[in-house]
Amino acid sequence: MNPSTSLLRLLPLVLLLLAPVLASAQSRSAPVIRELDRVVAVVNKDVITANELAQRVAAASRQLRRQGVELPPADVLSKQVLERLIVDRALVHEAAARGVSVDERQIDSAFARLAQQNRLSAAQLSAQLGRDGISVVQFREDLRNEILITRLREREVDARMQITEADIDAFLAEQGSSTDRPPLFNIAQILLRIPEGASSDQIDRQRARGEEVLKQLAAGADFAKMAAAYSDAPDAMTGGVLGARPADRLPQLFVEAVSSLQPGQIARLVRSPNGFHVLKLIDRQKQEGAKALGAPVVQTRVRHILIRPSELVSEPAVLRRLAEIRDRVSAGQADFADLARQYSNDGSAGRGGDLGWIYLGDTVPDFERAMMALEPGQISQPVRTDFGYHLIQVLERRTDAASPDRIRAAARQSIRERRIEEETQDWIRQVRDRAYVEYRD
Repeated sequence: MNPSTSLLRLLPLVLLLLAPVLASAQSRSAPVIRELDRVVAVVNKDVITANELAQRVAAASRQLRRQGVELPPADVLSKQVLERLIVDRALVHEAAARGVSVDERQIDSAFARLAQQNRLSAAQLSAQLGRDGISVVQFREDLRNEILITRLREREVDARMQITEADIDAFLAEQGSSTDRPPLFNIAQILLRIPEGASSDQIDRQRARGEEVLKQLAAGADFAKMAAAYSDAPDAMTGGVLGARPADRLPQLFVEAVSSLQPGQIARLVRSPNGFHVLKLIDRQKQEGAKALGAPVVQTRVRHILIRPSELVSEPAVLRRLAEIRDRVSAGQADFADLARQYSNDGSAGRGGDLGWIYLGDTVPDFERAMMALEPGQISQPVRTDFGYHLIQVLERRTDAASPDRIRAAARQSIRERRIEEETQDWIRQVRDRAYVEYRD
């Protein structure tokens, strides 16, 4: 199995972003009289029309209502949605300029995963979209754009992030000798972005907006409504909620700002290179049963057989083949390693599918969940990941002390996750600032 997990780790984020896309697609099913469309914005050589904006505003309104969030004024919401359309369009253009592409097989895989999360097959999801009056072609195009943006971010942000040995040393010193992992913080944010090269007047105006937001929140305004009305972050339409994350995987500025707060309280205005942040502590929890970087870790020796659906081998045919292989091995009629050499599409086939001793986090989440549910000697049912379908057999499991190299690798990953939020926002700001944008209305 390809050890690279970046796309699948990010796929839940892509699928979350599809919620407004789905709602937007549903809006297309209603009869709409379009006497005359008009251009409301130009982004590079592309345009955003009034009808497109109206559809997305309607989708955002439905999403906020489903979450029980009071809608901001119509003109404020329209402005927020338009800015998100502009940013997305600029990012898609940037992907094209950088040669980033997505083929149909990758879209098929993402579409299948979306169906799986909704307990449907790909065919059933297509049928459901049709019954709802949703164009599958347009839905797939929206999905393509989301994957393009994710791949571009992986190339432009993740791959270029520099983490030095000194950074790792400082992080390990910060962790100290404690064997307890840091607490989980669930934070919501409102980001007031500052353009690259902003003047002192622009910075002062954004600071004043931040203070006004704090004032309204102190007077009882709803945080989610204020996020929808003011925030420049991608999570604005979901109340600005970042989700529960360990402190070592949050920007240090955020942790310092909320550490002394009680759940429900709001921090003072926080300045970062990207702008001003209004932060609310939703919850703080201790990570029970989890240990720090240097604590003993679980290792699993595992092997697998991977078969990928293709134009020549359909998904049902793949599932039948894997079921036959599992039955033969379970009945003692064949050796797992021999069948892996014969059938597996993975680079480990020559080793009988053996992946060796692996740690938690080394594999994609679906593979890992299935692996950890098995006892040594057991074989899984077919498991779907972005790479195809797997049969997984656990050979051995042990608990071992983490080696110094492993500790430093884990520290490097923690630092990366701590920085990714801030550096992604900085990258989005730069792409947006480079784009040619002309407002027509």
